[in-house]
Order: sequence, then C-alpha cells, then structure tokens
Amino acid sequence: MRAAAPPLAGRCILMKDNHMTDLCRIGVAISGDLLEKFDKLIAQRGYTNRSEAFRDLIRNELVQETWKSSDSEVFGTVTLVYDHHARLLPEKLTELQHHYHTAVLSALHVHLDHDNCLEVVLVKGKAALVQKLSNALIAIKGVKHGRFTVTTSGHDLP
Repeated sequence: MRAAAPPLAGRCILMKDNHMTDLCRIGVAISGDLLEKFDKLIAQRGYTNRSEAFRDLIRNELVQETWKSSDSEVFGTVTLVYDHHARLLPEKLTELQHHYHTAVLSALHVHLDHDNCLEVVLVKGKAALVQKLSNALIAIKGVKHGRFTVTTSGHDLP
C-alpha cells in the first residue's frame, strides 16, 4: 500500500517578480526510453515544454474521474458515420435525439459521399444520461462507426 502524499499547503507558494503564484515544482522518475518517446510525442503535438504536456495529461485524467460520477454534468460529442440508405436509419437517429432533447444541444449533418453521412451531436447533461444517449445512437443498426468523446465545462479545472 502506498503512503498518502504529503499535503501541499505552504510548499508551493513561490515569488516571481514580487507576485505570488501557486506553481509547484515536482520531480518525476522515468526511464530514459519512456522519456525519449514522450518527448517525441509532445514535439509532434506542438508542446513547447514537458510541463504543459504533463498538465494536460493530468487534466484529462481529472475529466475522466468526473465522468465516473453518474451525477456529474458533462459535455461531449457523439460522432457517427452511417449509410443514409440504411432502412429508416436517419429517422431513428432523429427520433432518438428528440427523445433525449434535454441532452442534445445541436447536431451537424454532413454528406460525405453518395452513400455515407457524418453526424456530430453535441450533448450536455448528467453523465449517466449522456452516456445512455451516446450508447443508443452508436448501437443503432446501420451506424458504421461511432465514438463518444466526453469533456467538461472546465470550471473545475485549474
């Protein structure tokens, strides 16, 4: 069992140009191979330093934790690719969105080619409700690919 991390109170207040800031410096032990791969990844993604990449990784994990509480308010997108010739599929998608109208903020429909459409549904609501809606949309027969991406309003993230 791991020991609890020591409290941070009083350890992270730093002075910079006579202004207080709440930035904390930490040390991380990591293998050279893993660090090399991480540096390549963050360079490809356009990060200018490791600190911002670490902050984004931590924020992502905090958003995922929020998602675990079925009562949390979340925002997200449900992205669907489907054959619009599939029997009654467009009607089923629309009907389901109307059924969950309190969770649907907006929908974008794009014709990809003669047969395929892309639909992006913006959703907001309690995590359990939004997950139920996204699962139902993705599971409709005729949907070729679906993905639900969850995010947060950001007001709880530093």
